[in-house]
Amino acid sequence: MRRFALAPVLFAPLLAACGAAPQDAPDAEAPEGPPPVYEGIETRLLDGDLVNFRVAMRNAEGPVDLRLYAECAAAQYTLIRGYQYARHLRTNVEEEGGIWLADAVYTISPGLPAGLQTIDAAFTVETCERAGVPTV
Repeated sequence: MRRFALAPVLFAPLLAACGAAPQDAPDAEAPEGPPPVYEGIETRLLDGDLVNFRVAMRNAEGPVDLRLYAECAAAQYTLIRGYQYARHLRTNVEEEGGIWLADAVYTISPGLPAGLQTIDAAFTVETCERAGVPTV
């Protein structure tokens, strides 16, 4: 059973890497900035299943925060219309004087649409509520 004799030699560097954290690691995370302020959602039905969402917020950390806000709005709107799924088509984000704006377009549908950026509306709304992100 010599095949196991090399195990301590092969795994020793891995075990050493799992040792104590560096001494200069901070004890606490850096303080966070001001909390996000959600400034509102504007919804426009463009066509039967094509919907435009415009959202605005202050204290966003970047475009990802706006995309999440728009996705939460789209998910709730999808449920309000009696559908189960949404599919993200595009989101444009910009910042003007400390206010972040996003212009997003989604399709909504009762069945799972084709594409990679599909959203299960009920799951997404639940996740948004837990995260404290407003919906429509």
